[in-house]
Amino acid sequence: MPPPASVQLFCTCLVNELFPQVGVAAVEILESLGIRVGFPRDQTCCGQPLYNSGFWEEARRVARHNLDLLSRTQGPIIVPSGSCADMMVHQCPELFQGDEKWRSVAEEVAGRCHELSQFLVDVLHWSPATAASARQPGRRRKVAYHPSCHLLRGLGVKTQPLDLLKAVVGVELAAVDRSEECCGFGGMFSVKQPSISGAMLDQKCTALENSGADTLVSCDMGCLLHLQGGLRRRGSKIQVCHLAQLLNGDTGSGKQP
Repeated sequence: MPPPASVQLFCTCLVNELFPQVGVAAVEILESLGIRVGFPRDQTCCGQPLYNSGFWEEARRVARHNLDLLSRTQGPIIVPSGSCADMMVHQCPELFQGDEKWRSVAEEVAGRCHELSQFLVDVLHWSPATAASARQPGRRRKVAYHPSCHLLRGLGVKTQPLDLLKAVVGVELAAVDRSEECCGFGGMFSVKQPSISGAMLDQKCTALENSGADTLVSCDMGCLLHLQGGLRRRGSKIQVCHLAQLLNGDTGSGKQP
C-alpha cells in the first residue's frame, strides 16, 4: 500500500505551547517522505486532564470541538504523544457511550489516529537508516529510552520507538533498570500525589544515571518535562529530547526540548 499523500498533525498542548520544536521535527520528518502535513488551526486540548479528573461533561465539550474539526479533514491523524493519542483512540469514544451521533464521530476519528512512531513503523515502514538527517556523523550517543505508560500500556506501542532508535547511525541503546516503570508524572497524578510522584521520579532518575546514557528519549513531552526537571535538579548532564527531534537530526548541542 502506498504511503498517504497527506496527513493531519494533532500537535498536543505541551508541544504547541512549550515545545514547538517537537512539532516542527515531526512535520519535517513527514514532509521529507513526500507527505503533505495539514494543521487544523483551531485544535485544542484533547481533554485528558478533564477526563482523568472526573469532569466528563467538560471533557465531552472539549472532545466535541476537536472531533468536529478533525472529522472535516482527510487522511491519517498523527499525534506526537502516546498519552494524547491514547485519549483520542480509547477514551473519546468511551465519553460518548449512549450518544450514537458523537460516538460514531469519535470512532471514525479514533480509527485515523496514530502516534508518530507507530505511524512511521507500522504504516510507512520507514527506517531512519535511510535518512541523512538522522545520522550522527563523527559522534556516538548512548541513548536511554523511556516508554511512557499510555504509549506502552494504553496503545500497546512497545517495539516501534526502539526499532527507530536502533536504526539511527551513531546511536547505542542504554540498558535502564526497570525501564518500563512509570516515571511518576501521570498528568494529574503528579499534582494529586506529589510525594509518591517525586519518589518515583527519583528512582527513575537514578536508573537513568546508572545506565551511562548521555541522552534520554521518549515519545511524550509530559514524561520528558517531568524527567528533565528531576535530572536538572540533580545537576545531571543527560540531555533530553523527543524521539522526533533525534530522528530529525538533533545533534544534542545544548538545545533542549
